[in-house]
Amino acid sequence: MNALIIFVLLMVLMLTGMPISISLGLTVLTFLFTMTDVPIQSVALKLFTGIEKFEIMAIPFFILAGNFLTHGGVARRMINFATSMVGHWHGGLALAGVLACALFAAVSGSSPATVVAIGSIILPAMVRQGYPKGFGAGVITTSGALGILIPPSIVMVMYSVTTNTSVGQLFMAGVVPGIMLASLLGLTTWFLARKHDYPRMPKASWGERWVAFRKSAWGLLLIVIVMGGIYSGKFTPTEAAAMAAVYAFFIAVFVYKDLKIKQVAKVLLDSASMSAMLLYIITNAMLFSFLMTSEGIPQAMASWITGQGLGVVSFLLVVNVLLLLAGNVMEPSSIVLIMAPILFPVAMKLGIDPVHFGILIVVNMEVGMCHPPVGLNLYVASGITKMGISELTVAVMPWLLTMLGFLMIVTYIPQISLWLPHLVYS
Repeated sequence: MNALIIFVLLMVLMLTGMPISISLGLTVLTFLFTMTDVPIQSVALKLFTGIEKFEIMAIPFFILAGNFLTHGGVARRMINFATSMVGHWHGGLALAGVLACALFAAVSGSSPATVVAIGSIILPAMVRQGYPKGFGAGVITTSGALGILIPPSIVMVMYSVTTNTSVGQLFMAGVVPGIMLASLLGLTTWFLARKHDYPRMPKASWGERWVAFRKSAWGLLLIVIVMGGIYSGKFTPTEAAAMAAVYAFFIAVFVYKDLKIKQVAKVLLDSASMSAMLLYIITNAMLFSFLMTSEGIPQAMASWITGQGLGVVSFLLVVNVLLLLAGNVMEPSSIVLIMAPILFPVAMKLGIDPVHFGILIVVNMEVGMCHPPVGLNLYVASGITKMGISELTVAVMPWLLTMLGFLMIVTYIPQISLWLPHLVYS
């Protein structure tokens, strides 16, 4: 009964158009002060201890690094390199967009940042070459979602904080699924481009490819620094995020010189604003998690689900449906912070690997970012292309179906996610 009251209250507040973070906070406070005798001191204490975790510091640093890279010409050089490699295939510029999104995802950790950085450069170029606007928008909207699957990923850090799962193992686990999904999105793009005979580019010589690689090498080196540092044990994911922010600042301002010193203040301000918003959501979500635990809701839910005789296969199917439905009304950070504490105990009881479960949640979040009504990537792409949301929804459909197929593969073949972490950490 208490669970029903909590969720009805949360849904009512969200339906009023109130921001998710405030809806969460108000739900918790209303319930605690009217239906329980939990002392107010414990609420205040939970607000502070909720974000008193070393891993959370990675979030502002990755956001800052992503912003420096978005403004600092790194994206443009990555696109040039990707174009030199695959531009001569059917739909060459679109394929270069998928490859550039995968590369940029490996340095930014954010999907909307990837869509903005790659989309704002490659979409106008595709229209000039004669591609339909909808085709270009479909490619970039869905490929941009790789930003949260290919490590480093802000959403993975949030899952780690919520469930006490190793960030390093999660980052490792995202590599193989990330490459697989990028390949499948590329295959869908190539198939459609070949079917409709979309433009191809002249084949670049190996000399031109080497020049493009050399120009983008500073940006690509960040992947080596972040991932190499974490996997070799030289520094933690949080320290890697700080390194990434400093390095991104250095190459944007002093190496590529696309970012002027006077613009740095605005980048810092934008990053601080986005970080504050995310940290506020995290704080209220931790409070919500505290309420759920104190009312014994996750434990009761775990007992109910196991009592229904749901096995691993049917439970994972239910989780996918739940998360895809949640993706209709919430953005990824909120979904992870609300749903993970509820679903995680059940997954553990059924013997599902916490790292595999984390990747499954992240892939669900990717799908959610590409469909209405609150798909963040759709809104970002809409801003770049000036297309309506309904028009964009139709445009992304072939790639969205590819992502749903991939979700089923990742859900039921855990080794795709677990092979690399087991190899490194065993």
